[in-house]
Amino acid sequence: MSPASIRDIPLRDVYYPAPRVPEGYEAAVLPIDKPRTWSSFDVIRKLRRVLEVRKMGHAGTLDPLATGLLIVLVGRATKLMERFMELPKVYAGTMRLGEVTPTYDAEGDVTHRCDVTGVTDEELERVRQQFLGSIEQRAPLYSAIRVEGERLYKKARRGERIQPPLRSVTIESFELEDRRERDVAFHVTCSKGTYIRSLAHEFGQALGVGAHLVELRRLAIGDFSVSEAWTVHQLEEAVA
Repeated sequence: MSPASIRDIPLRDVYYPAPRVPEGYEAAVLPIDKPRTWSSFDVIRKLRRVLEVRKMGHAGTLDPLATGLLIVLVGRATKLMERFMELPKVYAGTMRLGEVTPTYDAEGDVTHRCDVTGVTDEELERVRQQFLGSIEQRAPLYSAIRVEGERLYKKARRGERIQPPLRSVTIESFELEDRRERDVAFHVTCSKGTYIRSLAHEFGQALGVGAHLVELRRLAIGDFSVSEAWTVHQLEEAVA
């Protein structure tokens, strides 16, 4: 396999779902079920030690509180990153109505709280429909995108109030599945670049009570599913 041809190879040719272990790591794609509280780079750091391979990356960051499918690219498979990044993503999550945090998720302290007992299912449905199709979205202030050459979260930690730029994303489907008091479970399919934290925050703003994300799990990237992913522990044992 020449360096030029790796970018054109069918993705499944170098894809190793559990329990299929690669014979080598010159070019391999490993689906990993990222554990809660780990950063995406924590997974890379761990697998570099387990596989004894330095050249490694991932296709699509998951926040520390999120779990689910993280595509890890090893060796020359790192050249496939953009092909995976372009694929649609599927998530299941839960947002908490009536509570706002600066990070848009449960990592931040609640800065605003209000009563949500008057919010009806009809209002939830009306607002849900506003977020279907092509929408303009702002990244959370506490995010890793760069503004003026610096990560936004660094500016936020210094107390700078920078307005993140708007960008167009596509919400292919957005279903509200269950409501238990403040918490609303949802299922969403979206384009690359979508921040689910922002979706939860903006949903709450449109509803008039605020909201933040309390749980998130990535179920799929394109037709690659978390059901075929390795846990870090499983891969470590298989390699050993």
